Amino acid sequence: MANNSYRTVYAFAREMYPKTVKTDIQYGTAGFRTRAVDLEYVMYRMGLLAVLRARYKKAVIGVMITASHNPEPDNGVKLVDPHGEMLEQSWEAWATKFANVADNKLEDTINELIKEYNITNMNDRVEILVGKDTRPSSPHLAKSVVDGVLALSGKPIDFGIVTTPQLHYFVKCRNTRGAYGLPTEDGYYKKLTTAFKNIRGSNFTNGNYTNRVIYDGANGVGAKKVKFLKEALQGSLIIDMYNDEIIGSGKLNYLCGADFVKSQQKFPTGLPVESNARCCSVDGDADRIVYYYLDENNKFHLMDGDRIATLVAGYLQEIVQQTGIDLNMGLVQTAYANGASTEYITEKLKVPVACVPTGVKHLHHKALTFDIGVYFEANGHGTVIFSQETKNKLKEAAKNNSYSEEQRKAIEKLQILIDVINETVGDAISDMLLVETILHAKGWNVTDWEACYTDLPNRLMKVTVKDRRVIKTKDAERICVTPEGLQKEINTLVSKYSKGRAFVRPSGTEDIVRIYAEASTRKETDKLAAEVALKVFELAGGTGNAPEIPQ
Repeated sequence: MANNSYRTVYAFAREMYPKTVKTDIQYGTAGFRTRAVDLEYVMYRMGLLAVLRARYKKAVIGVMITASHNPEPDNGVKLVDPHGEMLEQSWEAWATKFANVADNKLEDTINELIKEYNITNMNDRVEILVGKDTRPSSPHLAKSVVDGVLALSGKPIDFGIVTTPQLHYFVKCRNTRGAYGLPTEDGYYKKLTTAFKNIRGSNFTNGNYTNRVIYDGANGVGAKKVKFLKEALQGSLIIDMYNDEIIGSGKLNYLCGADFVKSQQKFPTGLPVESNARCCSVDGDADRIVYYYLDENNKFHLMDGDRIATLVAGYLQEIVQQTGIDLNMGLVQTAYANGASTEYITEKLKVPVACVPTGVKHLHHKALTFDIGVYFEANGHGTVIFSQETKNKLKEAAKNNSYSEEQRKAIEKLQILIDVINETVGDAISDMLLVETILHAKGWNVTDWEACYTDLPNRLMKVTVKDRRVIKTKDAERICVTPEGLQKEINTLVSKYSKGRAFVRPSGTEDIVRIYAEASTRKETDKLAAEVALKVFELAGGTGNAPEIPQ
């Protein structure tokens, strides 16, 4: 790249988007995420990187501005690769390098990347799709991204306020020239709801199932977008919306949303209290969903990503068996998966289970190795991926008269079901329609669903540390390697409790160590989690107040 060809890149960087933060920031599983006031220069540089990525891949790339379940003062950014997947892992290091390099070294870093990947098409006006969530900081940060795209002569296409999964969908649609769907919001809603209504038919209720769900929108983009979904559903599913105050309310994810419900294991604020009513919560950018209900005694029951995964895997297995087609299905989990769910899947459903490190990229990559790969994190982020070979098999089988009428109906049902699912990434709206489709087909209410197996009580905690990098793990994050002696202490603590299990892992974006624990009773689980948290505090450089052990 000739130095004088893109003088505006460096002039803009120095004058409009100078690096204002001395400490480094790291591109993790969720991209960059920190205080919005510290992100202007990062956003500009991600606009530059997106253009280079698009030229290297000769494809449309996406940039999503969101901090998901974080509070409203935070924001973040992540890049979306051509098939709607997360940014390739090898480029995460480049993202980190771009964000942290000094202003006067930015030009050298750009040239270094161009040389490394032999990018010769530097005059191509590649398209970069930009989306943002409802945070007040998002429009300003989106302008920073757009300026970065324009500085390298890319073509930014601003989709405005969209869910993260919608942007992933748009990117894949553009790169498949519409084969995956129309790259518009209307196209997104039409694809999902048409398939949902077709598979449901004219009977909106069945057995114990009723077609009403209480929906917690986390006061975010998921609240805004589900209003359009409701219109397209035409009464086939009644969605009672709550927590739908959006831009500038200051209530984004506050005492509500999927992360709050999952981590606190309690009913969110703002929802009506109805016994045995099926409720769900999405997070701030609508890529996670969890279900739950309150029983007659006001006791809270959570149906998290593990429950959704088992529901989906069990249903898909039934349909696949009915088709008579030999397809290899697998379920991918992380260490956060409840031990009871893993036992149910492997012993009752007889579906192979793979365990991978936390992070969508790991789950998604492993799911691609199956004909049908189901993946869900316990936090409610997940989807189903169907290989192209599987889709081709179904298409050919649908035209083959040697299959019985029952098999042909199952084949058709599976083909329609594929269109209910956003295969690119976890999608709360798509996953809600999938769950409702399955519950309707089975004639189940929420208590029928829960009755499949009994979860072990579990607890999530976090400890703030001076440097999260002191924690290193292996075996899909189930074993702590450093600091020395911590895993031995965890093993000793776990051995004291019936069905005890615990692990620790560093956050991908913050100086925080996350703790997960489960045991046979709630009291033992809470105590185990606190004891492990205290050991992390003592051995991994904890800051602030030490965790307290419940008596």
